[in-house]
Amino acid sequence: MLVIERRYEGPEPPTERLVLPFELRCRSRLRTRLETGEEAGLFLEPGTVLRGGDRLLGNDGRVVEVVAAPEQLMEARSEDPAQLARLAYHLGNRHVAVEVGPQWLRFAADAVLEQMLVGLGARVTEVVAPFEPEGGAYRHGHGHGRGRPAIHHFE
Repeated sequence: MLVIERRYEGPEPPTERLVLPFELRCRSRLRTRLETGEEAGLFLEPGTVLRGGDRLLGNDGRVVEVVAAPEQLMEARSEDPAQLARLAYHLGNRHVAVEVGPQWLRFAADAVLEQMLVGLGARVTEVVAPFEPEGGAYRHGHGHGRGRPAIHHFE
């Protein structure tokens, strides 16, 4: 089993890929498999959240690229910035992890949330895409991938 205990910031390109959905990228301790099928164990600093594009260092020197797996998501759209802010407010009020894009919000598929947002005037569709939700303004820690702050889940 490949043991991974830290991030990699060096110049070497990745030789392995680790494809994980967001929920598993939030775990600092995880038994999983590389894309090749080889078993791997993550033993990272508590509170670590991995983002697509992050690189990790295996105990044998291999560099492993983290890939955000496609997931079943809901996408709420609005061209009206005020309405989009209102939709984000209501999702945030329910502590829902949300990815913010141009004129859309994505969140884990949930029929109750879909119905709520449709009732608020959003166009909501199902999409399959990698999920990279916002980290949260009050989270402390160093940023990861694409300039987003870390999300800390306490285990």
